[in-house]
Amino acid sequence: MSVLSGKKVLLGISGGIAAYKTASLVRLFIKAGAHVQVIMTPASKDFITPLTLSTLSKNPVHSSFYNEDDDSSHTGEQAKQNAEWNNHVELGLWADLILIAPATANTMSKMVNGNCDNLLIATYLSAKCPVYFAPAMDLDMYKHPSTIASFDALKSFGNFIIPAESGELASGLSGEGRMAEPENIIAFLEADLESKLPLKGKKILITAGPTYEAIDPVRFIGNHSTGKMGFDIAICASNMGAEVILVSGPTHLAVNNTNIMLIRVVSAQQMYDVCHQYYNNVDVAIAAAAVADYRPKNVANQKIKKNDAEFSIELEKTKDILASLGELKQNQFLIGFALETENEIENAKLKIQKKNLDLIVLNSLQDEGAGFGKPTNKITFIDKSFVVEPMELKSKEEVALDIINKVIQQYHA
Repeated sequence: MSVLSGKKVLLGISGGIAAYKTASLVRLFIKAGAHVQVIMTPASKDFITPLTLSTLSKNPVHSSFYNEDDDSSHTGEQAKQNAEWNNHVELGLWADLILIAPATANTMSKMVNGNCDNLLIATYLSAKCPVYFAPAMDLDMYKHPSTIASFDALKSFGNFIIPAESGELASGLSGEGRMAEPENIIAFLEADLESKLPLKGKKILITAGPTYEAIDPVRFIGNHSTGKMGFDIAICASNMGAEVILVSGPTHLAVNNTNIMLIRVVSAQQMYDVCHQYYNNVDVAIAAAAVADYRPKNVANQKIKKNDAEFSIELEKTKDILASLGELKQNQFLIGFALETENEIENAKLKIQKKNLDLIVLNSLQDEGAGFGKPTNKITFIDKSFVVEPMELKSKEEVALDIINKVIQQYHA
């Protein structure tokens, strides 16, 4: 999955021949899973139509500070009242990143000097997100001292240049000045964004879902865990740049992410074995699975017939995965979960000590909206110093982000 997936991209197009490439650029953003809005300078409409970009981006294209009512019978004050205002501040705040491509010499000069005579420059000056620009112009223009000064000034403002490429230019000359190809622009953005992700280079082991402990070939002891919490944590960790090993018990959930290695298991013993296989090579372990505490001591080879009025099963303890990881812990940041129904805080603190945890995520079945099979969760963080931090009821996706933010704080304190 691309790091651009879910990102809100504002594409600014200025008036150069390379504007024709922006149709392909918008398509690639959409294919990567990004949400795209487009701002065109008036001059850029000579090279590509707003209708093309609107169709590809699935959003209206912005060009002026307001869009007048299509009803031409309205004039003067009535037309102004019916006009739809394009709020440049709102557009700038909406974006996770702004890309100006092509960035002509004229547009770059306006960006440097704050010459705010169109919607694109007004939005650029209002933006708080990262801004990337892809220059495009003829060879002599690209090498001109004023253009080089614009590059230096824009970079000093914190903007990021996507260097032009060499090749045949619109003038017929050959040399540096061609706007980078759309595929190369996307690759540049992905590489740059990935390098800045807070968990880039970290490996995280996550357990999720229930375990099923066999009674006979058709029956088992299990629980109601869906695995959603663990899967949401894995997705969030991956989005922050981590390489994730997700060990899941039986669940209908799936992931489509090259940064997440999903290993499916059934029993507590299988989950134990996989966790120990990878634990020494990870930086963080998050035990979100609802692992069975007991399993049948003897598993029948054939289906048990319903004969007697009463039937008993002798149980034995399963291996405690979290405690075993705590014993082996070296530099790993170890996070456990506790699902309690009484004396929640006290029991969670005991679990921190007993299992050598750095952080515990406490769930209480007494809280409405928390527990198995629900889209929400209400948790309390307790760290190894017994600092208690209760959280509000949130969606499990938001809870996952809170948990991963605790991991980020560990490495970026």
